[in-house]
Amino acid sequence: MVKRSGRRPGNQDTRSSILDSARRTFAEKGYDKASIRAIAAGAGVDPALVHHYFGTKEQLFLAAMNAPINPAEMIPRALAGPRDQAGIRLVRLVLSVWDSPAGAAALAMFRSALSNEWTARLLREFVITQILRRAVADLVLEPAEAPLRSTLVATQIAGLMVARYVLKLEPLAGADAEVLVAAIGPNVQRFLDDPMPEVFKAGS
Repeated sequence: MVKRSGRRPGNQDTRSSILDSARRTFAEKGYDKASIRAIAAGAGVDPALVHHYFGTKEQLFLAAMNAPINPAEMIPRALAGPRDQAGIRLVRLVLSVWDSPAGAAALAMFRSALSNEWTARLLREFVITQILRRAVADLVLEPAEAPLRSTLVATQIAGLMVARYVLKLEPLAGADAEVLVAAIGPNVQRFLDDPMPEVFKAGS
């Protein structure tokens, strides 16, 4: 009787094993340091099989996150247009996703991240590499200021998500989306491009 190799065949179990390995690897190493080869090794498959099922590392990451949207498609669309309206468009994009059927998956991921360290790490990597990094690149922020500016934007978006969808604070939870766009969009815009000399000291 021929002994089977340690490689798993191409079936649904293989796909699940790859996703499990991907979640562990992305959480442990971060998106940038995780490699397809390491993920394949963790799943006991050939790297070519990972590419066969999921394509690129980015596509595998989105699958591992069960991401409700593809930021590569959504972010450029939201940021296209006048620079001084970018904050409003970002808030409108976020609300349009969370108020849509895809919002249920986003909320489940967000809730899990609040109580599970592994999910929190994955969500952090998703926000940093797939959302903030893209937004910074498209907006061409000052390199020395970009990391803090982008995470300040995240405070507004994350705070809105928690208050509206997790805690369901009224009247915020039941407010019309455009009311929130008008209220929060300017705050996001300030973090994107206001000088803020009290934050960014000259020459520092």
